[in-house]
Amino acid sequence: MNTEEREIHLRDYLRVIEKRRFTVITFFVVVFVVVLIGTLTSTPVYQATTKVLIEKRDMPVLMMNYGYNAYDPDFYETQYQLIRSVSVGRRVVEILQLDKNYDSYFGNDSGGIFGGIKALVASAFTSKIQPKQNQAQKDSEREARADMLGRMISAGIVVSPVKNSKIVDISYLSSNPQLAKAIADTVAAAYIEELLDLNMSSARHILQWMTKKAEEERTRLDNSEKALQEYTRSKNLVTVENKMTIIPQQISQLNSQLITAETKKTEMESLYNKVKEVTRNHDAAETISVIATDPTVQSLRQQILQAEQKVMELSQKFGKKHPTMIRANEDLGILKAKREQEIRRVIDSVKNEYELAKSNEANLRKMLGETKGEALNVNEKFIEYEMMNREVETNRQLYDALIKRIKEQNITEQVQSTNVAIIEKAELPGSPVKPRKALNVLLGLIVGIFGGVGMAFFVEYLDQTVKSPDEVETKFGMPVFGMVPFFAPKEKNVENIVLREPTSTFAENYKVIRTALLLSSPEKPPKRILVTSTGPEEGKTVTSVNLAAAIAQSEHRVLLIDADLRRPRIHKIFSLENNKGLSTCLAGVSDDDIIQKGPIRNLDIITSGPIPPNPSELLSSQRLQQMMAAFAEKYDIIICDSPPLLTVTDSLVLGRILDGTIVVARAGKTTYELLGKSMKLLGDLNARVLGVVINALDIKKSSYYDFRYHTYYYTSDDETKL
Repeated sequence: MNTEEREIHLRDYLRVIEKRRFTVITFFVVVFVVVLIGTLTSTPVYQATTKVLIEKRDMPVLMMNYGYNAYDPDFYETQYQLIRSVSVGRRVVEILQLDKNYDSYFGNDSGGIFGGIKALVASAFTSKIQPKQNQAQKDSEREARADMLGRMISAGIVVSPVKNSKIVDISYLSSNPQLAKAIADTVAAAYIEELLDLNMSSARHILQWMTKKAEEERTRLDNSEKALQEYTRSKNLVTVENKMTIIPQQISQLNSQLITAETKKTEMESLYNKVKEVTRNHDAAETISVIATDPTVQSLRQQILQAEQKVMELSQKFGKKHPTMIRANEDLGILKAKREQEIRRVIDSVKNEYELAKSNEANLRKMLGETKGEALNVNEKFIEYEMMNREVETNRQLYDALIKRIKEQNITEQVQSTNVAIIEKAELPGSPVKPRKALNVLLGLIVGIFGGVGMAFFVEYLDQTVKSPDEVETKFGMPVFGMVPFFAPKEKNVENIVLREPTSTFAENYKVIRTALLLSSPEKPPKRILVTSTGPEEGKTVTSVNLAAAIAQSEHRVLLIDADLRRPRIHKIFSLENNKGLSTCLAGVSDDDIIQKGPIRNLDIITSGPIPPNPSELLSSQRLQQMMAAFAEKYDIIICDSPPLLTVTDSLVLGRILDGTIVVARAGKTTYELLGKSMKLLGDLNARVLGVVINALDIKKSSYYDFRYHTYYYTSDDETKL
């Protein structure tokens, strides 16, 4: 299935090309001739190429201009624009002195494009020197000529970078190979000179700016140094600076001492609070470590223990009032009194140490506050000093940098370098690069053929007229009864071709239509048939006459009615009287005897009669329906010719009365849009459309190849009889 569809599509394309072959041939001939003439008449153009190396190497900071910045992504494009600049072209003119000897490269050759340029330049700037012409006018003309040549050369420079390298080809085209070589070599040299001039000019400008800026910075540095010196003298910053190194150490020491004093004070305060509680309880006082560990208290405690032991021993020997006993008790009392005295001494000592620690903490805190205040005062002065000192240092650094750059720039200005080098000079071209005759001819052939085919399909796409029965059947779902070929009116009169030449090709086509009509209904063919078209001059009358004649030849009784009451023609075709007819019968002016004999047996004709003022009203009368019913009983087939569908409503009126309608479409004239509108009008009125007849089909241009064979299928009239 896919193969068949592909073959069908290819066949359709070939049919379009065959149909539009004159368009294809015309387009091909025009394109090929134009290309051929242009190629043969073109002046040979020679190309010379110079190879240069352009490197992106680091340059001094002050020289990173005109694309030399190593980080500039557009570096090479900048160089290409500079090579093609007018200033480089003007340098080439000056180096080669082309304003004086440009004409010598061409001699007497005035042909071709470059010869025309030469002639243009010569005519524009070469004038007869009058005796009174001064030197200023001569210089002005020479300058204008040089400028013109410089612009022309810059426009002709071709810059082509070599892929994956830093090499660039500089080419120039000219009809003179010597001139092409000279300009290609000179452009590279002029480009290097232009770079040097740009660098020198930039260096001089930067040097002037830096010198001026250095003077300003020198003045600013002097002023800032004087201000710093005055501030140092007024604030005695020499002493302050020494203090700035001592005070932080003092603050650190005082902080450390204050922490120690606070700790000692806290300890002594806690100890003092404990000893105050046991002032009157000496036994409990000895439980406190500071009292218990006192050597004197410890010695007295030992002595008291010994004395108490002695008293106990003596009490066993002596009574309480014994002198020995009394003395021992007195000694014990003295020892206890001394212990109480020592305990009070220790307590007083703890109190004194607490008071001393408290006083020491207060003094250290006061000293620390004074020291911090002094540090803040000194710091404020030193901050101002540092600000002024930084300004001095900044000014000095900027001034020193400018002086250094000025010295570097002086050296750079004296010795300039460039990052461009000529690595290969141009060779004298031996053969022209343009025109490439073989390629141009080949391109002309290709463009002509494919352009012609494309033009053919484009014209075919724009052509929305009826061209083949397949398209009609596909678009509207209507059968095509047949096709009538186109012929020049001077060759034949096709209006009654079936009668005059019953065996001709045209007659056979109408017989094919007759057969399709008679077989259009499965039960019996329609009797009352309307023949119309979308517009005038599409062949409806010719189709009506020849179809009626063809049906009559097949032994069917046929009535041909000219229902076109606006532009009737059937009476002229058959040379019949038309003083009465359909219009007079419908108007009641004449009787029903309006039928006239046709030129052959079984064919009767009703002419239109005089043209009435109101055709639509007559055709829509009840009388016409009665007439058609009566004629249907007498005749096998009734053919009615009518006006076009889209111009008047007559055909629509007849379409509702008759059994079926045949729409005639003229190939190459009737559009699918108009045919669709006609079908819609008939469909809206419930008029039955039997089929379509394609008239005036140009066999030579048509893509419907089988048409010519269809016309010869029926070889004798007997074979078409039903």
